[in-house]
Amino acid sequence: MTRGRKRKFNPAIPGHIEQDALPKGIYWDDGRWFIYQDHAEGGRRIKRTVAHASARLSELHAIVEELGAGAARGTLRFLFDRYHQSSDFRGLAAGTRKNYEGHAEVLANYVRKDGTLLGSMQVDRITTPVVQRLVETFAAGRPANRSQPALPATPSKANHLHRYLRLTLSWGVRMGYCQSNPAKGVRQAKERGDSRMPSQEAFRAVLAFARERGALSTNVKGSFPDYLAPVMVLAYSVRLRGIEVCTLTDAHRHAEGVHSNRRKGSRDNLTEWDAAMVEAWDQLVARRHRIWNRKGRVRPVPLRASDRFLLVERGGNPITKSALDSAWQRFITRAIREKVIDEAERFALHGLKHRGITDGENKSAGGHVTEAMRQHYDHEVPVVQPPGVRSALERGTS
Repeated sequence: MTRGRKRKFNPAIPGHIEQDALPKGIYWDDGRWFIYQDHAEGGRRIKRTVAHASARLSELHAIVEELGAGAARGTLRFLFDRYHQSSDFRGLAAGTRKNYEGHAEVLANYVRKDGTLLGSMQVDRITTPVVQRLVETFAAGRPANRSQPALPATPSKANHLHRYLRLTLSWGVRMGYCQSNPAKGVRQAKERGDSRMPSQEAFRAVLAFARERGALSTNVKGSFPDYLAPVMVLAYSVRLRGIEVCTLTDAHRHAEGVHSNRRKGSRDNLTEWDAAMVEAWDQLVARRHRIWNRKGRVRPVPLRASDRFLLVERGGNPITKSALDSAWQRFITRAIREKVIDEAERFALHGLKHRGITDGENKSAGGHVTEAMRQHYDHEVPVVQPPGVRSALERGTS
């Protein structure tokens, strides 16, 4: 806390700042604005830089208010907070809400060139060029400098952040929190076309490794969840995304095969059983039975087939997509460390859908509505015929 006495005039403070109007608790020294903050260890106070010379007086007030009693009205952080309290946001799926909250934190805590946070910026000062530079910075990455931390190059993340910002600004315009949506008209980053689809050899090696480590007891060093191998088989054979594997239930099992539960507008279909699919499904059912009937555990079995999720965690509840992703990342990292595959052969769980569509005879098995998406998932090189017998070469023309 600062004392109540009046500040002394400091000739070193930038001339555009009215010193008598400076907020309490913020100070100027060596070309930067800073606050005093208790260190996490030892209780000593440290100086934390919050802005640089180009910062305006209004931004300094916004910074102090945000650090104190929440986001200042009119700032980007204020807009995010209001959107997350809205009925529009509460009506979204739980996973979507969690993703949006993560996007809001990344954007609000983005450090600008002058050292201030993007969340403390007044929404009406955000322009289309500001958003465009933001997208390009996240897409191309940025080395660390005096006022800004380093950022890795993440084109996909850049586009996710842009879409979230465009959504919240549109909501803000409708609700009267901002006058325009500068995120409209911004060009998205070009994402890498790498699907991280495994080669057939890498797929077989990792699948064998998953079966080997899944067979170990959970208290043995180097063991991994026993559901990973059957999940890989179903993701490949039924051409499913990770979230679609997580939401499989007994209702999706039919005598003829597995009825998919596809997302993102793809059409459902029925994948006929083969020996590997039957084995994978039965393994997950047996695993679920062991968990639900563990000694000392009383858990009612849902009557409706649609409520009996195939993939459950050790407590018996359905596995979340984030839990599956975390387990996969730990597993594939260990596979690389133990030389099962090389780092260059690393692939995502979603890459198994690409592998399944590429290997299959029916390229529409993934349920994609458009030809463009079918081609995106089909990596098989077409085999074509040379020109016919009446080719230009045989006619002697050049």
